[in-house]
Amino acid sequence: MAKPNYSFEKRQREIAKKKKQDEKQAKKQAAKDVANPPAPTKDDSHG
Repeated sequence: MAKPNYSFEKRQREIAKKKKQDEKQAKKQAAKDVANPPAPTKDDSHG
């Protein structure tokens, strides 16, 4: 019987955790962007 590869399992858990964190951060950023749309800068409005 093969022995369990704990290093692989740990790495997979870490990857899943990071992915979940990134998704949460992206969702948070999207909500922030919707609430506060970026205003045009004064430098660009000079004509």
